[in-house]
Amino acid sequence: MKVPQEITISTSPFLHHRETTPKIMWEVVYTLVPVLLAAFYYFGLSSLLVSVSAIGGCLLTEWYYGRSTPRGVSLKDGSGLITGMLLALTLPPGFPMWMAFLGGVVAIGAGKIIWGGLGQNVFNPALLGRAFLQAAFPTAITTWELPNGHYFGPRGTNLAMPFFQGTPVDAVSSATPLSQMKFSHVATAIPDLFIGNTSGSLGETCALLLLLAGIYLIVRKIINWRIPAAILLTVGVFSGILFWINPEKFASPLFMFFSGGLLLGSVYMATDLATSPLSGKGCWIFGIGIGLLVVLIRVWGGLPEGVMYAILLMNACTPLINKFTQPKVYGH
Repeated sequence: MKVPQEITISTSPFLHHRETTPKIMWEVVYTLVPVLLAAFYYFGLSSLLVSVSAIGGCLLTEWYYGRSTPRGVSLKDGSGLITGMLLALTLPPGFPMWMAFLGGVVAIGAGKIIWGGLGQNVFNPALLGRAFLQAAFPTAITTWELPNGHYFGPRGTNLAMPFFQGTPVDAVSSATPLSQMKFSHVATAIPDLFIGNTSGSLGETCALLLLLAGIYLIVRKIINWRIPAAILLTVGVFSGILFWINPEKFASPLFMFFSGGLLLGSVYMATDLATSPLSGKGCWIFGIGIGLLVVLIRVWGGLPEGVMYAILLMNACTPLINKFTQPKVYGH
């Protein structure tokens, strides 16, 4: 008598890709390492202090809330580490360590855990943590310094005690290229912007490295190329029109590309899989919206930079974009 074979019944998906979430996350981490090394090259020990503090706040919060979930501790997937690294790259080198740590706690707690964990969040966690710091500590987060070869000591108020102003370390405060352009109509040389030899956040250190990282992530199909392409194309066209109208008042497209956090946001924040649209058409709409908001805020807003707010605002629009750009069901 022939024994009938067992039939396995399961639900879709039936095909599985070799790329897993932890593998993708750790590959992104590896691309961020050269950017952090560039920050250390320009700002020395202070960049390390800020980075360790932000990453520590993220990982500690991830560990504390993740230990009681059914999935267990979620530190191994690398998502918390990415959030801490990205948050650190949005902060100035002289930023107090305790504030950076607090920003990491808020980034994971309010930007990820409260929504249900990885993949459930609506807003990019790193930018949400940065937005909190912008609102809570506007003076500290807008105090910038030029790279000056001061490698082996803290800068600004890195070592300030929590909730105390502290005594700032001797340093020369400097306006960022965006601030100089917005309020004084003085443009920084493009070569300095390209290699990162300017004041600004840690992630504004080297446009060249960010471009190379973006190309690598696109080739590896880790990020959707449509989003950074739409952002940069929109910024280029919009700012190019303004520059053509009045080149003495408005910045050139190249200046807009390489100054501030546009490249960092375009490559790493806007392309966040959980907070960006699913369809190709939706990605174009999402990227165009970010590009328009960046130029509007930079040119006519009260702040010289607008990448953070542009991405967060479009994050809020992502569910609506997904709703109206959802592909039709096959056969209908």
